[in-house]
Amino acid sequence: MRVILAHKFYELTGGAEVFFRETERVLRQNGHETLMITTGEARSDDPGNLIRMAAPDYDDASLLKKAASLPAAIYDRRKKHKMAEVISTFRPDLLHVFSINVHLSPAIVTAATDAGIPMVGSFNDYKHICPNYKLFHHGRICTDCKGGRFYNAARNGCCKSSRALSAASMIEAYVHKWLGVYAQFSHFTFSSDFMARQTRDFWPDRAISWSKMRNPFDSAAFTPHEGDEAYGLYFGRIIDEKGVDRIIDAAGRIDGFRVKIVGDGPDLEALRARAACEGLTNVTFTGPKWGDDLIPILSRARFVIVPSIWHENFPYVINQAFALARPVIGARRGGIPELIADGERGLVFDPDDRADLAAKITALAQDPELARRMGRKAKQYSDKTFNDTVFLADLMAAYERGGDAHRRHRR
Repeated sequence: MRVILAHKFYELTGGAEVFFRETERVLRQNGHETLMITTGEARSDDPGNLIRMAAPDYDDASLLKKAASLPAAIYDRRKKHKMAEVISTFRPDLLHVFSINVHLSPAIVTAATDAGIPMVGSFNDYKHICPNYKLFHHGRICTDCKGGRFYNAARNGCCKSSRALSAASMIEAYVHKWLGVYAQFSHFTFSSDFMARQTRDFWPDRAISWSKMRNPFDSAAFTPHEGDEAYGLYFGRIIDEKGVDRIIDAAGRIDGFRVKIVGDGPDLEALRARAACEGLTNVTFTGPKWGDDLIPILSRARFVIVPSIWHENFPYVINQAFALARPVIGARRGGIPELIADGERGLVFDPDDRADLAAKITALAQDPELARRMGRKAKQYSDKTFNDTVFLADLMAAYERGGDAHRRHRR
């Protein structure tokens, strides 16, 4: 099978890029011919099956340059023509789209439609249904744009708390709706039932073909550490929607049990200062750790805390925790409860209940054997669910359903 995979970034900046690159790896290693479309300046170490397109000068430009770049950020006709050339040369059986807005442009979708190519979209945030890809702003969950009321994005200033960016995102959403960008997809994959439900709620007048496809991840490659040490662990970006402040709220109520916070972000210094001001000697901020530097602290934690207050779809940190037999205490948000299965592979708490996280931390702090049992179940589940064989089967099923839906639509 010949597949074009399109995503706005190739360099690893987060879980979305891992998903994109791992999907391509699994396809290629199983005999499929792949071509990646992304943005940025060409590099000497780029793989031979990577084509880069120029991204609009939009993120760090002056206001005047941003205004000039806005049309291309919303719909770039030059990328449509470039994509048409790529399709003509590569002759793919299918286009698999990940995150393409702003940098890569949904214009490439139109090029595939014009060429009669079926398309599968894998969306792991909410950009396809809302100008704000998080359904979260100013400390609260928000669905104000449901029903196509995208003007609420500008009214709320919800996109990175910027009125200008929110207005641009509003215009983008209306243009994409008018062009029918997402109606051109043959099939969608989502990592959680929650995201599928949200999509149906925002598109009540549309029947969509979709299937669940979990993150590509080789769980069996990780060997758990025997036993644990008496601390809980948060690792990830320290920013408001991640809910790290909930850990600070809980820290004074957990009888001195230690919590380590690994990561960096805009809220780090404020939370560090708050912990010091409140005399929370059981909270340690370690700074960011990645890869092999993270494994020792993760593999010895009694449990991992995922306190997100936005509807996080499928946090990779849960993959990593489960693969090392660490249970997770996670917020009742987005796809997190589906992964944890409350009482099986960890515990679920209400992030709006300031005492609930402390109670769940205390439960596992005082019962290390319960934490270990949950960790073993997490590892068993992870090894069974997250491997190349299962992922490839789900991917091929999605491609087949996409092809079938495409043929039905053409008839």
